[in-house]
Amino acid sequence: MSDRVREDTARRLDRAMGSLGTAAMARMEEQLAWYRALSAEDRSWVGLVAQAGIAAFVEWFGHAGEGRPTPSIEFFGTAPRELKRSVSLQQTVDLVRIVVEVVEAEADELAAPGGEEQLRNAMLRYTRDVAFAAAQVYAREAEARGSWDARLEALIVDALVRGEVDDGLHSWAAALGWTSAPVVVFAGHAPDEDPQSVIDGLRDKGRRVGHDLLAGVQGERLIVIVGGADSIKDAARSVVPRFAAGPIVIGPEVSDLHAAARSARAAIAGLRAAAGWPDAPRPVLAEDLLAERALDGDEDARAQLIENVFKPLAGTPLLDTLATYLEQGTSLEATARLLFVHPNTVRYRLRKITELTGYQPTEGRSAFTLQVGLILGRLTVT
Repeated sequence: MSDRVREDTARRLDRAMGSLGTAAMARMEEQLAWYRALSAEDRSWVGLVAQAGIAAFVEWFGHAGEGRPTPSIEFFGTAPRELKRSVSLQQTVDLVRIVVEVVEAEADELAAPGGEEQLRNAMLRYTRDVAFAAAQVYAREAEARGSWDARLEALIVDALVRGEVDDGLHSWAAALGWTSAPVVVFAGHAPDEDPQSVIDGLRDKGRRVGHDLLAGVQGERLIVIVGGADSIKDAARSVVPRFAAGPIVIGPEVSDLHAAARSARAAIAGLRAAAGWPDAPRPVLAEDLLAERALDGDEDARAQLIENVFKPLAGTPLLDTLATYLEQGTSLEATARLLFVHPNTVRYRLRKITELTGYQPTEGRSAFTLQVGLILGRLTVT
């Protein structure tokens, strides 16, 4: 008797498939704002998935006996991969719920006499298995997308480190959803952990504080690119704890990811030269390591020191004043005697040097940087 009732119900369901699909689409349009916001193409695909789900249920229900096979979930393959990016797992659950509600609302008329409870129980089992199946589909997609995103991230970091910036970089960044500006690059030592776990931890932290973040472990070096921070200090708070012990160097803030190669180049050069200043703060700006970078052979640092220190002073009495002041161990009186000027004149010139270069000759670190800039400038004109 039970088998005959099921067969009769299955036939009724088969005849009603078209109307059930139409009713499901109408209810989604009415109740689901995210569905209404989809493009016409995506709404069409969602409709096909819903219709395929109903057809799969009817086919499954028609199998006689309590030992019928697990419901097929192949209808999820109906949709293109792009739809899984447009429709979240939660929205898929909404879709399944709508279809169930439509079938349940018609259960009394769809079921053969005496088969109402049998149809409802079948719907419960079917929707449970479909919900699990949907979770598996999205989990596989997330895993595949995560692996692909990790490869893109590694490519971007590597390209910026090597200075190979082209249109492909923007395409890769767009695929990862990178839209933030400004951008700053950090370079330091990688912790003794699994590289992917380090990168995942950094990315999670970035999401929590609202920053875009890319990272790469290259041997013993960890490179972190931060976008969208309110300030360098704000960016540092979110990433510095993830570095291993040792120096951390911050490249200059730049306008966008395309310009980040300059920031990365400065940060990495600073990391190489950081040993020259053992008492440097942690983190330290690459700009504060210009002298050490120049001595280590960094051409960018050398050019910057010549441009910022030597050229503004060249051809003026300020250059001789600075050279004499540094050679006399920063003695104001000795400098004044050698130059045959009043000490107040030396003070005035030192203030002008600070205004023009940004470095204060009376301060130890600044005096060292000025000395290196002065030597490099002299070498360019000999």
